[in-house]
Amino acid sequence: MSSLSHTGLPKRGLLTDLLKRVSRSFYLTLIVVPRRVRAQLGLAYLFARAADTIADTDLIDRHQRLGFLKQFKAQFAGDRVGWEEVRGIQAALVPHQRESAERTLLERLDDCFNVYLNLSTEDRNRIEQLMGTLTKGMEMDLTVFAGDSPRDLMALRSMDELDRYTFYVAGCVGEFWTHMICAHVPSLARWDTAAMGAIGVRFGKGLQLTNVLKDVGRDLQRGRCYLPEPLLRKAGLVPRDLLRKETLPALRPVLVELIRIALEHLDQGWLYTMAIPRREIRLRLACMWPILFAGHTLRRVAASTDLLDASVNVKMPKSQVRLLMTLTTLTGACGSLWTAYWGRLRKSVV
Repeated sequence: MSSLSHTGLPKRGLLTDLLKRVSRSFYLTLIVVPRRVRAQLGLAYLFARAADTIADTDLIDRHQRLGFLKQFKAQFAGDRVGWEEVRGIQAALVPHQRESAERTLLERLDDCFNVYLNLSTEDRNRIEQLMGTLTKGMEMDLTVFAGDSPRDLMALRSMDELDRYTFYVAGCVGEFWTHMICAHVPSLARWDTAAMGAIGVRFGKGLQLTNVLKDVGRDLQRGRCYLPEPLLRKAGLVPRDLLRKETLPALRPVLVELIRIALEHLDQGWLYTMAIPRREIRLRLACMWPILFAGHTLRRVAASTDLLDASVNVKMPKSQVRLLMTLTTLTGACGSLWTAYWGRLRKSVV
């Protein structure tokens, strides 16, 4: 086993400092999960973010990006890493990164893979399966959509395609999360892993559909409309109509339908969270927070008057995030209290 560098970030730096830089929201969740699964979940996120960066580096031809993505995915098959291939990915992509965090992540891929190689065989297999599925969603972005600008705008062709996409990019994460925590948290030993994994898929889909809805304006500017064509046609719209902000009132029925689907997925996520034993407060919080944040975000999506404006970021203010985190922690993630809160919140969305 050899590495590309001898001076890379130590494991602690990768899974704290770098992770915090590439995703503050996920980092907040990660620091609360039990320590015995923190490294595996954090490393998996870094790999997912690296794959996403490869797919989204639009200064490189999309055919080349697909090739690099497949090379990256191949590194998880077996117990060896092709360091020359990793070096090639770094050389091609690092110079084109606009964000310093993404640049650093790609520069430190060798360190990530060294941590990966030191995991147990079982944990490596779980991450391998995750990356094999997750990258299919990124491949969809590069093959379904024709380009990276509004002039190339295309929409997904069906609700099934949207459902498949949300599974690839987030539903599979819920399944991965379930298998990983069941393997390492003794109090979950009695869980039916297959059944809970399926609920975890719904959980992930709900979070991703929330992202699709809040980012619709930004995605349109990248040539991507994740709102399926049949729903748009039912509202008398075509994808290009969404480039005009005044189209929003006509789009409302489409948004409401998708918000309701997202809420149904998140309801399953809440059942998943409440199935976690009460003594596992950290795990409950790690699942509870993203659901509550998604509910508040969906409420903002439903009320937004400028959702189609790419310059507007539809998200919860940090003060509200901190307040929810504080209150759920102080109340020990109380099931009855926060189930009632979730019920009121979801009813207030649409």
